[in-house]
Amino acid sequence: MTNTQVTHVQIDNYGPWTVTPEPRREVDLQTLQSRLYADLSQLIGNRGGYVFFSRFDNMIAVTNGLDEDDHALVQESVGNRYPVTMSLSVATGTTPAEALGTATEALQEAGSAQDKSRREILRGRTIDEEFRTEEDLQIAHFDVNDATGKYTDQLNEFDTFIRIEQGYAELMRYMRRAYDSLSFFVGGDNVIAVCSGMDPAEYQDAVDHVRDAVDVELKVGVGRGRVAQDAGMAAKHALEECRATGDDVHVDWATGEADPSA
Repeated sequence: MTNTQVTHVQIDNYGPWTVTPEPRREVDLQTLQSRLYADLSQLIGNRGGYVFFSRFDNMIAVTNGLDEDDHALVQESVGNRYPVTMSLSVATGTTPAEALGTATEALQEAGSAQDKSRREILRGRTIDEEFRTEEDLQIAHFDVNDATGKYTDQLNEFDTFIRIEQGYAELMRYMRRAYDSLSFFVGGDNVIAVCSGMDPAEYQDAVDHVRDAVDVELKVGVGRGRVAQDAGMAAKHALEECRATGDDVHVDWATGEADPSA
C-alpha cells in the first residue's frame, strides 16, 4: 500500500481563451503550453515533486512533501507569468488512481473547466508531516528494450514513434486497470509510472502483458521514497541494474526491505 499525494492542474477557461477574441495561432498555443509545463516542472521539481503533461491544458503532479502554502506559491508564480490562470486540486490515497480521482472530483465540483467565473481554485488536502514515511511512493521507470537497434536505426521516425506509442498506450491501460497505477510517457522510449504497492511479480506481469499484446519488450526499474524524486532516482538506478543483468524487473527499495506489500 502506498500513500500518494496527487495534484490535478487545470488551466482555467482555456478552450474559450484560445479562440477569444479570435482563434490564436497554434504555434503560440503550443509555445505557451510547453513553457508552462517547463515552469511547473521546475517549480514543483524544486520541492521534490514530479509533473506529467497529460493533455497540457490538464497536468498531473505527484506532490508528496508539498503543503497548501507550496501549492499557493506555485499558483501565484504562474499567475504572474502567464496570460492564463490555473486551478489546483490536491488529494491523497492509498493508490495513485484513487488520489487523482478524489482530486478531480473536487475540481469538477468547483465548476466547469470552461466556467468564466472559476479562477485559481485551490482546494483539497495534503499529507500531514506526522503521517509521512520513506515508503509513501512507489515509482517505476519503464524502458523499451533496444529501442535504438530495433526502431530508431531501422525505421523512419514516424513508424518508430508509432511502435513506442503502442507500447506506452498498452502499458498505460493495463497498469490503470490491473493495478490502479498511473503511467506517463516522458520522452524517448521512457515511461514513468506512479504505482500502487506492487510486488516484483506484478511488474513482471505488466511487462509480459505488453509484450504479448503489442510485441513491445520492456524492462523496468522500481524504487520508493518519501518524495517523488527520491523514488524516481531509486527507480533509475534499478533500471541500470536491468541493463547490466538483462533482467526484465529490478526493485530498489530505499528501506532495504524485500517486499513493500508485506
